[in-house]
Amino acid sequence: MPLHPRDALFDPEALAVPALPVCDHYAGVEPRMTKSLQLQAELGPVFDVTLDNEDGAPVGREVEHARLIASLLGGPLNRYGRVGVRLLPVSHPAFAEVAGIVLGAAQRPAYLMIPKPRGVACIDAAARTVDRLGGADVPLHALVETHGALAGVAALAAHSRIQSLSFGLMDFVSAHRGAIPQWAMSAEGQFEHPLVVRAKLEIAAACHAHGKVPAHGVVTEFKDSAALAEAARKAVELLGCTRMWSIHPSQVRTIVAAFAPAAAEVAQAVAILQAAEAADWAPIRYQHGHHDGQADILHDRASYRYFWQVLQRAERTRLAGAAGLPEAVRKAWFDTGAG
Repeated sequence: MPLHPRDALFDPEALAVPALPVCDHYAGVEPRMTKSLQLQAELGPVFDVTLDNEDGAPVGREVEHARLIASLLGGPLNRYGRVGVRLLPVSHPAFAEVAGIVLGAAQRPAYLMIPKPRGVACIDAAARTVDRLGGADVPLHALVETHGALAGVAALAAHSRIQSLSFGLMDFVSAHRGAIPQWAMSAEGQFEHPLVVRAKLEIAAACHAHGKVPAHGVVTEFKDSAALAEAARKAVELLGCTRMWSIHPSQVRTIVAAFAPAAAEVAQAVAILQAAEAADWAPIRYQHGHHDGQADILHDRASYRYFWQVLQRAERTRLAGAAGLPEAVRKAWFDTGAG
């Protein structure tokens, strides 16, 4: 029986990166939370929904908002178990109470987002509280949006409870007390200002080094689909992000489509991996298109890993209508649940 790509290409002790959906959609106001869950029920788990108990909660009514979120977590619209919750900062007096309410929902959150950590000590404190409340099996995500978090980003990414790190653009810019101009928060400017780009690159590098998922932050121009698509393309192709935030339902499809590999790339990956499988995963020669015609390129397990990751990304985005996998490939490599 042919070896599955996972078994042929990866060391069993290698870091296993969580296979999270490529889009993380945030909603905090009740009608938008409900609409977001309805959209997820329609499209399937190609994106996560994060119910926001920080910025989405009225000041002073965070506990009441947590009860609403818990009811949505346990409700019929949470069909796939891919709904997380952004908690309050760990220093907030209601942190433990809010965490306890959402962990007590009829269906557990898929993850808990910890905002505004000042460093790894904040993640330690959040994990202790969550574990004490019975949530030791719930992954933690964290927002890198303070100077302390960025300075300690490697330690954050290495933390055993962390699954993903996100970049908090607006708070990060504000933390510079006016030294970073407003244009650096725009869809274009956030890819041009050196301090902002540096922060994103350090987050992505730390995550990839420790087998965690780097998530790009927001594009606030939610009505400008072209700007969003270009930002998403840059996030995945230039900055190495494998996930991105959405803050309006109209952004979800655009982000998923931008993170999906092109049909030609999927077809090439399938052809190379099928040839590799036929060669028992030994090196092969494969003809690639070249400006002078065709060029023979040598491939081995190092490049096979890349092409396998292309197929994984195609599978995670397929329900959104992006370039999917041939049915025979999906059945052989993904329907077993081993992909």
